[in-house]
Order: sequence, then structure tokens, then C-alpha cells
Amino acid sequence: MVTPLNLFIKEMKELFQCSEVYIMNGTQKEAEKLITIAQNSKFDDRVILKKLNVKEYPNSYYHRSNPNDVSRTEDLTFVCTNLKEQAGPNNNWIKPKIAKIKMLKLFKNAMKNKIMYVIPFIMGIPDSKYEKNCVQVTDSVYVALSMRIMTRVGDQAISKINNNSEFFKGIHSIGDLNPKKRFIMHFPEENLVMSFGSGYGGNALLGKKCYSLRICSYLGYKEGWFAEHMIIIGVQIPNGKIIYLLAAFPSACGKTNLALLESIFKEYKIWTLGDDIAWININEDGQLYAANPETGFFGVAPGTSFKTNPVMMKTLKNNKFFPTLFTNTAIYNDIPWWEGVSDNIPSNLINWYGKKYCKDTDGPAAHPNSRFTVSIYNCPTLSPEYYNPNGVPISGIIFGSRRSNTIPLICEAKNWTNGVFMASVMGSETTTASNGSIGNIRRDPMAMLPFCGYNLGDYFQHWLNVSKRTKKLPKIFIANWFRKDKNNKFIWPGFRDNSRVIKWIIDRINKKIDANESEIGFLPKRGTIDLNGLNIDNEKIELLFKLDKKEWIIEIAMIEKFYSKFGDKIPKELKNCLKELKRKFKI
Repeated sequence: MVTPLNLFIKEMKELFQCSEVYIMNGTQKEAEKLITIAQNSKFDDRVILKKLNVKEYPNSYYHRSNPNDVSRTEDLTFVCTNLKEQAGPNNNWIKPKIAKIKMLKLFKNAMKNKIMYVIPFIMGIPDSKYEKNCVQVTDSVYVALSMRIMTRVGDQAISKINNNSEFFKGIHSIGDLNPKKRFIMHFPEENLVMSFGSGYGGNALLGKKCYSLRICSYLGYKEGWFAEHMIIIGVQIPNGKIIYLLAAFPSACGKTNLALLESIFKEYKIWTLGDDIAWININEDGQLYAANPETGFFGVAPGTSFKTNPVMMKTLKNNKFFPTLFTNTAIYNDIPWWEGVSDNIPSNLINWYGKKYCKDTDGPAAHPNSRFTVSIYNCPTLSPEYYNPNGVPISGIIFGSRRSNTIPLICEAKNWTNGVFMASVMGSETTTASNGSIGNIRRDPMAMLPFCGYNLGDYFQHWLNVSKRTKKLPKIFIANWFRKDKNNKFIWPGFRDNSRVIKWIIDRINKKIDANESEIGFLPKRGTIDLNGLNIDNEKIELLFKLDKKEWIIEIAMIEKFYSKFGDKIPKELKNCLKELKRKFKI
């Protein structure tokens, strides 16, 4: 029978010249088969999967990647649109025709003597407005297993794809891991991604950043919805009502910790719906609703512990539904280990390179961007509303920065336009989730700089247009857990204590407390954030909310430089916000 999926598979088989085609069905039996293949196979002289200690981490496996393949490759990630202006200065651009010639040359015969895994999957709740039908091909069994955790793989997807020729196509081959041939090409106008030369999650799990954000942000722009780099949580307050929030933070800045937050207040409970991606629609009632299209967590391991994120640690040790994969952590006695998971360093620790660890001469034992891939169904705080086909109604949106100074702990935007402006100029200190130096300030609007599949100027206008289409706008907040004192020490304890800030946000949404108006928005009045039990003196508390004119002169200059890249694409409303900010700081 000739079907859209079969035609695609035939085309890929001819291109790659694979020795075998394996079409995944998502069953438990299949998972066991793929794990066995991975345990008995090597790539780059490394066993692909190693079984971990069953007592400590049941149904879990360890993967060590090539040292040159440990993060997103932003400099070789391209958006391929017909016009360069569509991609914008925020993206690397190449003409679609040239990109395809380059990629097809790399793909030709790339799977000779290899299995081509065909992964049919659904993003979003099946049969909902969020549903997107997709297929990816890959020659990596590690990628195939990871996609099975992160998406809804199986026969249901096959049926939907065969009944609708409009589906996302992801084409991936791990190649020979040559960094100079590591290309990730996005074709938003064709619903297509081509990726070669990497096995790392963001480069190879094409349903994740590539599709759910870069391609879908473009689709959302064209169709009137949003694909955002955001967590979704529900905050259950003492009267039993649940208020749903979105939050956007750059990678490795605490998104997952916030998504699985355990409140210090017993009368408040945090429900988890997603830790990375939110698809947002305007519902029939005129309100923003959000849903998580994924089914797993692809989290940063270092810093995760029972002290910082007990819910995630419980999730990692649950594993009753899907296997969990640990990548590039250290290991001892078949137990994964990373900086922050315990105070003591095991004496027989093997570092992420595969060598005996020496703390006196080696760097970190686990790679700073080492990861875990675990099913969301293992999460003990998973919200029942995660399964709601309509998503959940959003009352507040938090945009976070990682800044040592300048940005206060928390600030509420004065209105929607002011909130979009503040989010559009977010600056954050760089992390190891992307290539480049650590600690430099780069603008990362809405935490979408690496992931927006079209011109950010158009993206900002898309956000502004929401105010014309909704009856009830969420409040917008700007957060920064990372301010430091004069000794370069973090002032705010973060982690579970962030629930103190979440409680203040909920109180502002419910109009229970007043706030002080400032040059940038509304700041907490003294006593409105519960600081009981915290050992922070008044001087440091003041510093958490200080707006230093000298710092803001520098900040505004950086904002102007950033905006200048987009020329006339920056909406007039945002330019006016910048003028007003300069006026208030008397610049």
C-alpha cells in the first residue's frame, strides 16, 4: 500500500542506502529490543548504552558521547527561508536550495551497513488543537530511544501520518562526528529539518528544539499561536484553586528546578506540566492557554540533588514507565555521579571521559552540560491537567535573567506592552548549554534567541498583537535569582526558596498586596515577600531590589545596540518603551 509515510521511507532508504529499515511502534517489547542493540553496539569505540545499578537507578542506562559532541552547535545551525529578512539577524541563514545540496551530499550513503530507525511520533495531546504529526529518521539507536522517552511514538502516529500528507519530516544521521560537518538546517516553509554530524539532544532529537521551537515558532507566527521556551506550572493555593504560570529562563538557569519546585509553604503545592516547551493558543474564552507537547525531561544533571530538586531526584529513581538515560555524567559502581549530587566524591569515580578521576588535576568529573533523559510520567508532581487537550489557562508569565547585578529579584511589568519590552531585552550570562564563553552577557529575548525560527522583530510584534486578541491578559513578571553581593556571592538562596517569590506573584495576580512603582515596573513592598527563616541582612535585601543608575546606563546602551541589529523591524511600541526608560533614568 502506497502511503505518505511509505513514500518518505522509500525516499530516505534510497538516499542513505541503509542495510535495514526499522519502523518504531512504541511498545515495551520494542524498547527492550533497542536497549539490547545499544548495549551490544559500539560507536566511536564506545559502548552505546551501559546498564546502571538497578538498586540505585532502576531501568536506567549510561551513555558517553564523543568529547566534541556535548552541546548545541549554534554556529552551524541555520534557518533556511527564501528571504534572508525572514530569518532575521538572530539566525544564521542560507538559501534552501544551497542548504539541501550541502545536506544531501552529506546524507548520501551515510547509513550504509547501518539500521535506519523510522520514528513516527506525535507532539502535543493526540486529537487536540495542539497535536502535530511528525516522523524522524536516524541511524542512532540512542536517539531512537531518547525520542521514545521525549515524544509519543507509535502506531497511532503512523495512522495519523498516513491519513494526512502534512507532517513534519526530520532527517538525521550521526555521521562521523566531524565538527566541521555538523550542520542543523531548518526549513520552516517546508516543515522540514535536516541534521548531520551530532548525536547530542538539541541537535539530534529533532522533535525538541528543532521542531517544537524553531519550526513551530514560525508555524505559530503564521497561524496565530506561540511555541515558547517555557515551563508550565500550576500553583495550588490554600483555598484549593490552581493558578497556572509560564516561565522562560535561558538553558541551565534553573528552569527544570522551578518546574519541579517543592514549596516551602505547606499550604501551597506546585504541580508540574512541563519544564522546557509550551505551545500557547488563544482559546474561545479569549484567554491564553498552554500545553506541553513533550513527554519527557531532558535536564542538566550538575547541581541536581535532593537538596536542590528533590522532585526531580524522585523522578529519576522512579522509572516504572520508560527507561532513563544519563549522558556524560561521571560514574562509579554503575551509579551516575555529578557535581552537586552529593558532598563526597567517590574514591573510584570514573569521569565523563572514561578515565579514573583525580580531583587535584582534572576539571569537573561530570561534563557541565551532562544530561538525563527521563519520562514525565515518572514525575510525582505531574499535574492531572497535563492531559487536558485544551491546555491550561495562564494567569502569569515569568521571564528570567541570570544576572549578577542590574536586574532585581522580581519585578511586575506595568502593562502588557511594558512586559513584552522587558522580555524582549532580557540579558543573561551565558551557560554551558551552548558553545561560547561562560559569564558573558548576551541578549536572550524571552529565552528564545537560539530557538526563534524567524525574525525576532516580527516575533516581538507577534507578542504585542496578543493584547488585541485576548479578553484577559496574564500579568508579566521579570525575575533574577542570581544577584551577587560585593563578595561575589549569591544573595538569594534560590531553589525551594523561590517559592517565596512565586507566592508573591500569586498574591499580585489575586490583588492581595500592593507594590512600589519604580522606573522599570512594580517592586515588592517591604514585608510582602515572606523572608521568615532566611539569613539575609537588610543591606543585602535592599541590594536584591536596587536599581543602580550607573548599571542601567550600561544596560540601556546594550539594549540600544541589540535593537539596532533589527532596524525598522523593532515595533514602534518597544522603541517608545526604550525612550521612556531613558527618560526615567535621566539618560
